[in-house]
Amino acid sequence: MKAFTFPQVLTDRSFHYCPGCHHGIAHRLLAEVLEELGVQERAYGVASIGCACFLYYYFDVDICEAPHGRACAAATGAKRARPELVVFTYQGDGDFAAIGLTESLHAAARGERITAIMINNTVYGMTGGQLSPTTLPGQRTTTTPEGRDPRVYGYPLKVAEILAGFPGVAFCARVAVNTPKRVREAKEALRKAFLAQIENRGFGYVEFLSACPVNWKLDAVRAAEKVNELTETFPLGVFRDEV
Repeated sequence: MKAFTFPQVLTDRSFHYCPGCHHGIAHRLLAEVLEELGVQERAYGVASIGCACFLYYYFDVDICEAPHGRACAAATGAKRARPELVVFTYQGDGDFAAIGLTESLHAAARGERITAIMINNTVYGMTGGQLSPTTLPGQRTTTTPEGRDPRVYGYPLKVAEILAGFPGVAFCARVAVNTPKRVREAKEALRKAFLAQIENRGFGYVEFLSACPVNWKLDAVRAAEKVNELTETFPLGVFRDEV
């Protein structure tokens, strides 16, 4: 039986995230994977603008802050300058798939030996719940109060499916953490995404479907249940595995 202990990679500091937000679970899994792979001393994270911009408060690893959307570009520079580092980005859907889409796609297309994590809660969480590239059809946001109309705003961007088609991508998966089984699956996906980099196979990507109770205007329990609705548009699974 494995003992449940506090990950050494996490600092002893309370998260600032809203009650019911899934960033905390994703943080815990990321810390566990870095610790179990034994890479804490050479891990290098890149935080960007969004709810997780204070990533450096919570992880006892080197972390830099990138301008909005430029995390994959900053991570590319760090990895090429210091190939021995285990470099990862931690970004929201607005950061990774909107303002940073070019950097994200080209890093994956080049097969950069980095690991990218995208937290997909279908809105701009930090800035007030505006429409994001992953907002669902019909979903109400502060900038689509009548709901997202695909004829006007287009359809949700399915990032995992896009990246899975790039030869430089060694691992690509979409996960959720709203049930215990899915938490275990998410951890395994993260482990493989890091192994893709550590074993020099290519770009690793994990997309987390995450609850955003405040901007969804739901309590924590109902928000976790709503993640199941997201899977109808964003199916869970491994889309590419070369690890």
